[in-house]
Amino acid sequence: MSQIYLDNQSNTKLDERVFDAMKPFFLEYYGNPQSIYSLGSVSKDALETARRQVATLINADPKEIIFTSCGTESNNLAIRGIADALKTQGKHVIVSEIEHLSILNSVKRLQKEGFEITYLPVDAKGNVSEKELKKHLRKDTILVSVQYTNPEVGTIQDIKELVLTVKNSHVNNFIIFHTDAVSACGVIPVDVKDLGVDALTVSASVMYGPKGVAALYIKKGVKISSQIEGGVQENSKRSGTENIPAIVGFGKACEIAKEEITKNSEHIRSLRDKLIAELPKKIEYIYLNGAMEKNRLPGNVNFSIEFVEGEALFLLLDAKGIMAASGSACANKNLKISHVLEAMHVDVAVGQGSILFTLSKFNTEEDIDYVLEEFPRIVKRLRDMSPLYSYFIKTGERKPAGPGTDYDGHDHCHCAIEE
Repeated sequence: MSQIYLDNQSNTKLDERVFDAMKPFFLEYYGNPQSIYSLGSVSKDALETARRQVATLINADPKEIIFTSCGTESNNLAIRGIADALKTQGKHVIVSEIEHLSILNSVKRLQKEGFEITYLPVDAKGNVSEKELKKHLRKDTILVSVQYTNPEVGTIQDIKELVLTVKNSHVNNFIIFHTDAVSACGVIPVDVKDLGVDALTVSASVMYGPKGVAALYIKKGVKISSQIEGGVQENSKRSGTENIPAIVGFGKACEIAKEEITKNSEHIRSLRDKLIAELPKKIEYIYLNGAMEKNRLPGNVNFSIEFVEGEALFLLLDAKGIMAASGSACANKNLKISHVLEAMHVDVAVGQGSILFTLSKFNTEEDIDYVLEEFPRIVKRLRDMSPLYSYFIKTGERKPAGPGTDYDGHDHCHCAIEE
């Protein structure tokens, strides 16, 4: 049976060149970079080389890079660290409704500490409106955080214009703009100077680097409070012994991404476009979530399939060797769609049948052909067992699923694929 990995948003396969760069720092160069003897100096040099490699990828100064353990930690450090540093100037924070949970849960904690949070809505494609952002800026606003690219639906925000909206508002001169760029860096070009952001999160795990290492870009002059107390590591902004093998791998992954980003994007985009074009020809009542073409991540394919349920799709795909992600989750015995699809006003009944394919440079056209062969069969199998689909075929009407469900029986085609 074929094994097709299409969950690259959660983690990518390690590039062998990255692994080769990491190996010596497990067994040969194991000194603590804070030590002054020669073995420690080798690790210190490797640490700073990796810092330069990460900085080069996003066009930053190496001194503006803080290494962390993961994107979640970087986001927590950005939100909580900046809010804590600026709380005497204001306690209003703005985020979008489709942020990663590491952002949303961080601002919930701030709310308990007396901060006021504004959640920006998005349109049906997952875009934040500049007009909506401007409307909510206030004299006590200290921080705005909007995700650069959404990992679930692939939408690429116009961060540059959103930053300009903040900077040109003249509400105050201390509003910091942070963007979570985990799903963007190493996948599409990211330039912090061009974007104008003050802080940006980047992670190794989605650019063929190791798990357990990430970074936070903090523009020179931006105030931020440490959230982990201890030593003097990372310019006293993030204490703890540095994970040198992982950081070395992160740096190497950034170096490779810088060189190969155009080639990889073209390859991945062609596979994405084939899936997006061909699946609707084989499956009826299927709807694409998110934006199209240049405003979508090259490897993102997110469909909602009516009259089926996402978890069942996910499990049957896995049985065929296709590893993807489901867009629904089971909680309190009631199926719920993700907070991203909910914010985009995707009908609950349709959103429950969401499936996310995320592609990598290691995927092939044969992989896509296999999915195009097996996936329609799985959908047919599930629909053949669905009383709702049977009722629809007989009557042409969408029957409510019954008490205690979210199915409202309305027409769910508002998110249909763009022509």
